[in-house]
Amino acid sequence: MMRLRIKYVCLFVFAATALVSCGGQKTDRKLSVADTAFSDGTLQKLQGIWIDEETSMSFCMIKGDSIFYPDSLNVPLRIMARIDKLALIGSDTVLYPIDVLTENRFCFHSTTGDNVCLRRSEDPNDTVFFSRKESTPIIYNEVVKKDTVVFCKGDRYRCYIYVNPSKYKVYKQSYTNEGVAVENVYYDNVIHICVYKGKTCLYAHNYSRKSFVEIIPEEFLQQAVLADMKYGYTDDDGFCFYASVCVPDGAICYVVEIRISPHGEVRMNLLQ
Repeated sequence: MMRLRIKYVCLFVFAATALVSCGGQKTDRKLSVADTAFSDGTLQKLQGIWIDEETSMSFCMIKGDSIFYPDSLNVPLRIMARIDKLALIGSDTVLYPIDVLTENRFCFHSTTGDNVCLRRSEDPNDTVFFSRKESTPIIYNEVVKKDTVVFCKGDRYRCYIYVNPSKYKVYKQSYTNEGVAVENVYYDNVIHICVYKGKTCLYAHNYSRKSFVEIIPEEFLQQAVLADMKYGYTDDDGFCFYASVCVPDGAICYVVEIRISPHGEVRMNLLQ
């Protein structure tokens, strides 16, 4: 199973590069869905479970207009097909040229330029790899409570941070090592920060990834979560917090500085 997990994980940056430079073609989602040329009966020929010829491992199951993967972290994608082209429709739509399609063999070119060849499964037991009813969302952070005592102009304050996983789902599209689109589902976090002077609340607010739509690119936010919030420092101008907005399982993050004045006024700056 570890080998299978590794097979289906790829960095976000690699996926973006592969889309631009290699065999598969990223295109407009609405145009592909509306393309009536995909109704030539090819999809019906693809129904069933397909095995990777190179590894002899279950690669996918095509049922109706959906494609399922063995990894429970991958959500099903919508699939369309015609005799010379395959379309996988998730957060983006990606087109793949079909090279071979017979009753028992299916080959196509992926976004990385690889020739992916599959054979139809003849083992009824292979259905066990696709028996789950729905994918398992990943909870990115555990519940965290942070309490910091600080001083501003001689007065004593408390800064609180509560990091709570929410039920808001975020879908991240990535690619296998062979350049085939897969989609994972994660939970966003709702992070509450507040500042108290004694029993008086100067500031309290719930943040999520959508709180930063005006300063972080929308395309990035669509596949990102609010990963963490940290207390930074206190000076005469107030209290500083750092919010990390990240693509799950990736190395790409934006850090936002949240400045709260002693009067409860707030401003945000994008640091990176």
